[in-house]
Amino acid sequence: MFDLQQIQQALADQNVSGWLLYDFRGSNVLARRVLGLSEKEVSSRRFFYFIPQTGEPIKLVHRIESGVLDHLPGDKKVYLAWQELEQHLEAILSNVDQVAMEYAPLASNPYVARVDAGTIELIRRYVLDVISSGDLIQMFEASWSEEEWQLHLEAEKHTTAAFDLAWDFIHSVAKSGEHVEEQEVSDLIMDHFAKNGMTTYHPPIVAVNENSGNPHYETGQGTQTLIGKDSFVLLDLWAKMDKPKGVYSDLTRVAYVGPTAPQQYNDVFKIVAAARDKAISEIKAHCKAGKPVQGWQVDRWTRDVINEAGYGEYFIHRTGHSIGQETHGNGANMDDLETHEERHLLPGTCFSIEPGIYLPEFGIRSEVNVYIDHDNNVHVTGGPVQTEVATLG
Repeated sequence: MFDLQQIQQALADQNVSGWLLYDFRGSNVLARRVLGLSEKEVSSRRFFYFIPQTGEPIKLVHRIESGVLDHLPGDKKVYLAWQELEQHLEAILSNVDQVAMEYAPLASNPYVARVDAGTIELIRRYVLDVISSGDLIQMFEASWSEEEWQLHLEAEKHTTAAFDLAWDFIHSVAKSGEHVEEQEVSDLIMDHFAKNGMTTYHPPIVAVNENSGNPHYETGQGTQTLIGKDSFVLLDLWAKMDKPKGVYSDLTRVAYVGPTAPQQYNDVFKIVAAARDKAISEIKAHCKAGKPVQGWQVDRWTRDVINEAGYGEYFIHRTGHSIGQETHGNGANMDDLETHEERHLLPGTCFSIEPGIYLPEFGIRSEVNVYIDHDNNVHVTGGPVQTEVATLG
């Protein structure tokens, strides 16, 4: 729910003069969510909504869609021709030295960058500085309510149960000397999600043996997709309750089809688990001490463990991502590889911790979800944290 007082307090806390929210034909879903606009009813003309640190907001809308922001507080300016649009912008920003927008300097964070370069150039005619709204977006789009937290916990029960369902299925087939296709396991999980009122944007990753060495493997497309005795299996699944405000649970575990996993699997798993646990312990310690944490730091903590173990070249993705209404949400990512993530881990936000080592013969990833509540307490979700390769024998 839009809360002007909270937004203006955040602007004051971050020493930002104002926040200029802009959208054109649904190009800025982040702004639309902050403003409480339906994603199904997308306007066809540009609008701006300026929130100053103090004082009344100002709406700038096109005459043909003049009511698009009527649910929000503030004075309304209406334009028809492009010249009027620019004149209004100049007047609105005449005494403003700095505005935040959904922008990332030097393409440093594409997850935040929703405003086109031309619009940024236009705004720079009227203000000295345009800065990124990254942490503001987190606070007012990626921060969960109590309802969303409870929906996550509900989703987590079913995603966690899906592992037992899959492992039992694989074990029962292998015990009889038969094989099961990766796709059969995926279909079983999707049926489980449907039966429990869940939805997901993509089926899970079920990857056997060398297929697990590809972090974004497409199930059923490897050269060998049969799972049976002595197979190694990586299972990555994600889903949310099919309800308004449903948010994702996103988890990864690994298993060996047999009574005892070969030492090579356990050796690599221990390194991945140590990296995962290092990140979790550091986040907990920092939150308890009231010390800020930026996304890049979490990536460093895990990557340092894997580098020191000699597997750095095989850890080929960031440590984790924001989780929200999308699997990859709009808050801070745990990343100092693909981007240098300077956004902070804020109360009310959820993210994954999922380091991995990907070798030609097999790949291991251990993924859990971490939620920082509004009292700065850290919660790890996803059932009991995996401590060794599961054995199905």
